[in-house]
Amino acid sequence: LASVLAGTAGEDQVAVRGGGILGRRLVPAPLSAAPSGAGWTPRGTVLVTGGLGALGGHVARWLAAHGAEHIVLAGRRGRAAEGAGELESELTELGADVTFASCDMADRESVAALLESIPSLTAVVHAAGIERSAALADLDRDDVADVLAAKADGARNLHDLLGDTPLDAFVLFSSIAGVWGSSGQGAYAAANAYLDALADHRRAAGLPATAVAWGPWGGGGMVATAEQATLLHRWGLSTMAPAGAIAGLATALERGDGNIVVADVDWERFAGTFMSQRPSSLLGELPEVRAAFEAAPAEQGMSALAQQLAGLDEAEQERQLTELVRYEAAAVLGHVSADAFSATRAFKELGFDSLTAVELRTRLSEATGVALPATLVFDYPTAAVLAAYLR
Repeated sequence: LASVLAGTAGEDQVAVRGGGILGRRLVPAPLSAAPSGAGWTPRGTVLVTGGLGALGGHVARWLAAHGAEHIVLAGRRGRAAEGAGELESELTELGADVTFASCDMADRESVAALLESIPSLTAVVHAAGIERSAALADLDRDDVADVLAAKADGARNLHDLLGDTPLDAFVLFSSIAGVWGSSGQGAYAAANAYLDALADHRRAAGLPATAVAWGPWGGGGMVATAEQATLLHRWGLSTMAPAGAIAGLATALERGDGNIVVADVDWERFAGTFMSQRPSSLLGELPEVRAAFEAAPAEQGMSALAQQLAGLDEAEQERQLTELVRYEAAAVLGHVSADAFSATRAFKELGFDSLTAVELRTRLSEATGVALPATLVFDYPTAAVLAAYLR
């Protein structure tokens, strides 16, 4: 503990255990052939919780198309859910029998009754879940309980009640929110982190488990509006087409992976924002992140701006650079003119966050021809101070 607090290893998110100090790393999943016998091919009867949601429907179609003979779709409303009839017709055409079940996955007795009604169950896909988007301080006890109930309590009930039942697969639909966090999703992140840990727990006990931490889906997932998709894209996260996401799921299951992230990420953009205030050991070993942060800038000739400033005295250089910073900052924040704020007012007071800070860094880097650090706006907190640094 003392060595962790001393900070000599550069780690600031660790687990202290009897066997030592542990830190998490996100690394590329190898795409080599799966170990013999590790993969899963759908067969027999498969239970899909949250089966009447958009993601559950995509999974059910994939299961039917790849060998599942009977699919049980569980949800709070059962057959009364919107689109149930159309989904049943699709799955029947693909050759699968379909059963709808009304079940509250957080209710242990309800889950027990559901499982007792399913003979010869071969696999479970737990895709049930709800989201409450709010700052952590604005979540009340009931909000947190609701989010945890659908995902965490439901998963635990399935794990406990299935016990020693031999299964081919036990698939948990998790989220990147539980891997690296997500703005306004504190409770949702906690619920999904629980699923990731449950998968580890099951595999340590010799039981099948795959937790897939999903990035945002298109086609009816939790990214419901174009505005949400645009904001995610600015962060470096693109919504995945359902067919691509399902292909990622299939690959993970064929390989027998345990904990896997499936997401469409522009790592340079995402890491630039995520690591704008401090480095992240979690992402630091990804090749794309290393390339973005460690590559030395290429040698270039003097930029047009540098040539323009070269013949001026220091005071005029700094004045022009201050105006440049104010202009670009105003553009990032959507102001018509740089006159909206003074050169000595802190960027943080103006409303800059991690995302807009990275945008300003990028614009200034393009304007000056200089490679600038991701922490630029936080290290040099006003237009005047930043201009002096640039000069």
